[in-house]
Amino acid sequence: MNNIYIQLIWAYIKIGIFGFGGGYAMLSLVEKSVVGPGWISETMFTDIVAISQMTPGPIGINSATYIGFVAPGTVDPAYSGVGWGLLGSVLATLAVVLPSFFLVLYSSHFIRRHHESGAIKAIFSGLRPVVVGLIASAAIMLMNKANFNPNGINWQLWSNVAICAAAFCLVFFPIPWKGKKIKLHPILVIILAGLTGYIIY
Repeated sequence: MNNIYIQLIWAYIKIGIFGFGGGYAMLSLVEKSVVGPGWISETMFTDIVAISQMTPGPIGINSATYIGFVAPGTVDPAYSGVGWGLLGSVLATLAVVLPSFFLVLYSSHFIRRHHESGAIKAIFSGLRPVVVGLIASAAIMLMNKANFNPNGINWQLWSNVAICAAAFCLVFFPIPWKGKKIKLHPILVIILAGLTGYIIY
């Protein structure tokens, strides 16, 4: 087995163990683990995040499957075939899922027995703001040149900033409609953003 597969397994085991707070909270950890070694570029990473958001399933697992598929061929062209990519996908996906599965299996049993414990409540009181901070760091991490101005063209930068701001407002703020206030579904906002990008670019 090529070393890239061992590295994939080890990287995603660490992500599975220490990726608290769900997919968005673990994005900064994933970025350091896969972009840092040069398995994929920063631009490709942001594209993977976008694809993972648009496909069914948790973003952490989707990104692991995708990165596991493309990383072997990126590191060594000899491993760019579909078979090698599928092997990488399976290994990366299992590596990120299994630690979480066993941790949740054990911790749920432990928490159910000790849910009234002051220590358990104190631990969760500390974890909640950390999760919010990790998600915020992921959002800031994605506000980079690869996302907003990959071609170095000013009008594209401001167009992308406008799309970002509009998407935030559409999801966060209720829209008055026939005497009611509704919030657009994130999937609809993603579709609208894709159509807007197609028309502009």
